[in-house]
Amino acid sequence: MFTVSSHDAQGRNGQTVAKRSFHIHEDELAVDRLSEEPEQDEQSRPQTESQSQTQCAEDGYDEHAERETEDEEDTNHGDRDDDASDSSDNDESIEVSVRQDMEKLQQTFPHFRDGYRLIKRIGEGTFSTVYKAEDICYHDYVNRWDIDAEDGQWTPPPLKSSVSHMNPTVRPPRRKPKFVAIKKIYVTSSPARILNELELLHDLRDSPSVCPLITAFRESDQVLIILPYFRHQDFRRYYPKMNVYDTRVYLRSLFTALAAVHTRGIVHRDIKPTNFLYDPDKKRGVLVDFGLAEREGADSKPCLCHEDRQVRRQRLQQSVAFNSAQTGPQPGYPKLDTRPSRRANRAGTRGFRAPEVLFKCTEQTTKIDIWSAGVILLTILCKRFPFFNSADDIEAMIEIATIFGNKRMKLAGQLHGCMFDTTIPTISSQGFSFEKIMLWSTCRSDGGRDGTANTLTPEEKEAIEFLSRCMELDPTRRISAEDALRHPFLQVDVEGEPEPGLDAEEVMML
Repeated sequence: MFTVSSHDAQGRNGQTVAKRSFHIHEDELAVDRLSEEPEQDEQSRPQTESQSQTQCAEDGYDEHAERETEDEEDTNHGDRDDDASDSSDNDESIEVSVRQDMEKLQQTFPHFRDGYRLIKRIGEGTFSTVYKAEDICYHDYVNRWDIDAEDGQWTPPPLKSSVSHMNPTVRPPRRKPKFVAIKKIYVTSSPARILNELELLHDLRDSPSVCPLITAFRESDQVLIILPYFRHQDFRRYYPKMNVYDTRVYLRSLFTALAAVHTRGIVHRDIKPTNFLYDPDKKRGVLVDFGLAEREGADSKPCLCHEDRQVRRQRLQQSVAFNSAQTGPQPGYPKLDTRPSRRANRAGTRGFRAPEVLFKCTEQTTKIDIWSAGVILLTILCKRFPFFNSADDIEAMIEIATIFGNKRMKLAGQLHGCMFDTTIPTISSQGFSFEKIMLWSTCRSDGGRDGTANTLTPEEKEAIEFLSRCMELDPTRRISAEDALRHPFLQVDVEGEPEPGLDAEEVMML
């Protein structure tokens, strides 16, 4: 069995990992390092004990979300509230097929039960399935990846009682369980895709607001990726209640993750709410799912969008489409079209793809993630999710053209050597401003009760200005993640919020 780990010399595998290298080494799980309690088969445990442990393990946690790919709709099962999550963890609520898959996974990987205890399936996609599990050996290792480790370090002292002195065999209280997300990658996935995801997660270790890699296991053609389990809520539950301050904090955390990813020259390619696990209570988010991510410049070819303006104009005047536009449209299409077909990476989620992805730009950069983050901001401001709901790339361009207008879409297409034209009467020449779209979406365009027209607040206008910097049709003029963190709209002090005070009696107890 092979394992891949991003731990240091004190990590789970005890293997020193170089900073800019990626090691795959052979390793066997050390059974003697595990708990001293005797091994116990999962099926041999009593039913009541299994249910009680599961109920205790699930208290106060939400479900994990799984990404959606280019050719599939979102298969995320959605996050439930804490009560529903607790009740769904009982063995009776798990489907028979899911239980069989969990048992098959445990049989495939030797000693799996010694390290992890599967709880339930929390996500399923085209290339992988994600399970929630308890890390049984969490306290045996140095877990630098756990951002909540400090919250559970302090425990109240035990009460002095005569029973504890008379009975020295009293067991200490059970530690709070730690959960992980186990991502099982299907055998139909390309080995290069799997290795690419592992390498990127390894390079992004210790990055702020980015999901770290704990370890990975391989058995024959089966691969498991062990990731931390982050408590979060469903985006559809909290985004309608978000005010301007909540939006600032949310985007501040998102662009912090994007800045860390883009600094290392990595394009995520699938930025969307379900891939950014956000906890409104702690005001903290984590970027997950790097299955579609790639390094900037990988398999890219020169595109006109990175050429000089004079070069683009000269190439456009020599094109067949430009000459046919001057002489008038010709019916039909060329019978023997000798023009080479254009191939470009179009991976991503429908509704969040940048215009250069739709125009098949062959030299895509990290700016495609900025556009997707702008779509999330537009969704929050307009209280509409999903804001764009297209079935294919043609409908996606029509939706964007409805906002920006036919004229600006033509210029955006010419940046990448494409011609955009439409005769749809609802698409105007100039389009609409984001301010009008926000007023329409929030039902404030017909005037207030006193008859005066509704306007945006200064904070909302600042958000609209930041949105226009993110959703810029020209990727070269689009704001970067580092510049976004310096923008006035994202200048927010999360730690400056007033915390509930403690009275004198509570201070004395501490």
